Amino acid sequence: MTIRWIDQVQALPSLSPQLWSLMIAAGHSDVDPGVVAHGYREAEIVLDFRQLVSAELAELGVKHLLDGEPHENLPLHQAVVIARGCDIAVEFHCNGAASAQATGVETLSRAHNKPLAAELCRVTADVLGIANRGARPEGSGQHHRLAFVSDGGGIIHELFFLTNKRDLAAWIGGRRSLAKEVARVLADAVRTP
Repeated sequence: MTIRWIDQVQALPSLSPQLWSLMIAAGHSDVDPGVVAHGYREAEIVLDFRQLVSAELAELGVKHLLDGEPHENLPLHQAVVIARGCDIAVEFHCNGAASAQATGVETLSRAHNKPLAAELCRVTADVLGIANRGARPEGSGQHHRLAFVSDGGGIIHELFFLTNKRDLAAWIGGRRSLAKEVARVLADAVRTP
């Protein structure tokens, strides 16, 4: 298992110190592509996004862990082990639906993570201009129990519906801006007592 620790970060003495450990993960893995639609694979989208957010976090002076090297996406059971050892853990995903009309961002987490999860939903909806489906409990999705949430204590961030062409277009045009905003939200979270 490769854990990548990002500790070469900008020194920003004017900001509050980092109080909490952070892990960001790309959902699915090199062997499980997740949702595939419109010529895109979920695993590739979220791996790219993890790297964009990681670069932004480094610029904001936030040390953090990744579930693998830059072009590596570890299987869930390995990501859960890393998440369990961190104060805050977020795994990026794309939603998929039988209906091409399904749209929006949502998060799945335990109750104690709901404020952070709600803020991730808010910034994602604002930046991409898509519906905010909200911060939801772990069992409100298609699965009743999610290992990253139940065993890892993390937040699953369903960025958008890959099966919706409008959501996908918003993602393509806004992913870099979204990475900046998500990193800002996470940087605030690790510095808040």
